[in-house]
Amino acid sequence: MNPAPELLLRDIHEPAAPAWWPPAPGWWIVAGIVLAIIVAFAWRSWRRRTLRLGAGRLFDATLAAHPPASPQRVAAMSELLRRAARRIDPAADRLQGDDWLRFLDGDRPQASFGIGPGRILLDGGFRRALDDIDMAALERMVRDRFIDWMAPR
Repeated sequence: MNPAPELLLRDIHEPAAPAWWPPAPGWWIVAGIVLAIIVAFAWRSWRRRTLRLGAGRLFDATLAAHPPASPQRVAAMSELLRRAARRIDPAADRLQGDDWLRFLDGDRPQASFGIGPGRILLDGGFRRALDDIDMAALERMVRDRFIDWMAPR
């Protein structure tokens, strides 16, 4: 017999690394989910901002129809708050006196309606003269509460 020719052995070859493009189907699914989350967050943020701007415009337009520091302006603020309160609690618009002011304070740490200038809402519609500084503070408080109730964060 003929002796076998010497075998030439080669080292094991690694297969070529897979190409990075196009990605595997799992990566497309992950990218789609991430994109959907980003779009949903952006839409929610845009919607919230639009609602808050709209509520602010409604408040400002309603008060613009009444002279500053007037009982009519206080009555308009009270009406807007009662309308917005129905979104939180359907029976809230029937509250009177200190119960109404406690409801307006809600979960706020300071009782700005019950103790501060918010008390003008109780009798401001019946006063002959109203202080401009108190009215400005009341208007800011009422506007913030109205927007919070009409367009939650």
